[in-house]
Amino acid sequence: MSIEEIRALLNDIESDRVERTISTTNTDKFGQAICAFANDLPDHKQAGFLFLGVKDDGEVQGLDVTDELLKNVAAIRTDGNIQPQPSMTVEKVAMPEGDIVMIRVEPSVFPPVKYKGRIWIRIGPRKGVANEDDERILLEKRRTNVTAFDVSPCLNATIDDMDLQKFKHYFLPKAMTDDEIEEDRKEGRTVKHQLSSFGFFDMKYECPTNAGILFFAKNLRRFIPGAYIQYVRFAGKDRAGDIMTEHEFKGNLCTTLEELDTFVETTIANRRPIPVSSTREDPFVDYPYWATRELLMNAICHRDYTSNGPIQFYQYDDRIEIMNHGGLYGKANEQNFPKVNDYRNIVVAEAMKVLGFVNRHSRGVQRVQKELKANENGEAEYDFSYQTAVMVKEMKSPLGERALQEAIARGFVTENNDGKSQKQPKLSVHEEKQPQKQPNLSISEFPTMLTWNVYHAIKLNRKAKYSWLADNLGVSERTIQRAIDDLKELGYIKKEHSKIKGEWQLLK
Repeated sequence: MSIEEIRALLNDIESDRVERTISTTNTDKFGQAICAFANDLPDHKQAGFLFLGVKDDGEVQGLDVTDELLKNVAAIRTDGNIQPQPSMTVEKVAMPEGDIVMIRVEPSVFPPVKYKGRIWIRIGPRKGVANEDDERILLEKRRTNVTAFDVSPCLNATIDDMDLQKFKHYFLPKAMTDDEIEEDRKEGRTVKHQLSSFGFFDMKYECPTNAGILFFAKNLRRFIPGAYIQYVRFAGKDRAGDIMTEHEFKGNLCTTLEELDTFVETTIANRRPIPVSSTREDPFVDYPYWATRELLMNAICHRDYTSNGPIQFYQYDDRIEIMNHGGLYGKANEQNFPKVNDYRNIVVAEAMKVLGFVNRHSRGVQRVQKELKANENGEAEYDFSYQTAVMVKEMKSPLGERALQEAIARGFVTENNDGKSQKQPKLSVHEEKQPQKQPNLSISEFPTMLTWNVYHAIKLNRKAKYSWLADNLGVSERTIQRAIDDLKELGYIKKEHSKIKGEWQLLK
């Protein structure tokens, strides 16, 4: 600010945006003034100013402004008495009459702001304690300014803290068509405008939103310490058992979602072929891939990211437990769950849908229960008794162990001295001469679980369209397109006749 602008503020003794004092030690007075400016009850949406070394009538008295004085004044923001902490600056200003201290306080995005537990506001040219009506207005301002944590600005982050390459080359191609991206380029839209259009950047505060940090931060836990998933494999059926392995998924969500997807498919599901006859093997899993993945994705989507605790993903000999911080949100409650859904993190939910990890059709839980029952895991058990957290329990399926014991009993598999099973290497002469049906393709013959699911969905519906496949498999049409391309390239399927009336032809 220029000297002329500062002089105009000093001389405007009727302004409710300015307070003056000649004191340098009355920290209570300073704290109350800072709190009142941060609350901005008149809703000026402009900064308030506290001047030290100036009389009430605007006359500059001047001070001996030292580094110690500036540090002491700046420390008022972080000494714990003002909550939540406001955005403010402290600087020395050289006026012709002498030096003064200028404290600039920005209106808070999170009113009401309290000093030592009391809400201070400006009432014309003076300050006072807020009454119930004042507090109600401030709370309404908070709800208007910030509807959810994920859309709130992450004020201590900058665009340099974001992995823009991940946004440009991973997220954007999934969210926009090539033509739309090219149109953006021709119109000269900056990456900030593109981020802002998806809720990842706040143009007003020139900083990423919390959702932007969640998806693209180079160092996520620097800004949101609890935003990670803690996986632990315990030996036995409770936490008293030894820890067999542990891992933290602590990258940004663009990275973590992909890692979890692969981890569930390759490690948690425990997919293995078991002979069910002399000529055929069937795949068995302890935990259905899609159902387990969906439970984890729901935890990530709906968790309370203001908590410093991680999502707990614990595996025992007989079950998996996922504990997620944040109870049921909004209109959802124990009586109407899972038929009624609400979103604590609307930007996170939409971004996960774009990336193909959730569908937002409010039927994920029903599909999870259906898959678990089909695999004889039993329905997932939800425990809402923790108040600030939700626990979901998924029991291990007995199908694989049962099939293995039957295979051992029928001689298709032998058991070694160490208790491990081993497939019999040869068929009998009688068995070799028996007519054989074309065996079903094993999951292991497909590059991913998704391509296997798409293949078998097409097997059930030869006229399946991308929209039908996406809806039934709970992924985006873009994800279905990639799976179809893989199946075509590998020679599993091809399309007959026209794209509109044609049917899929299975080549294997």
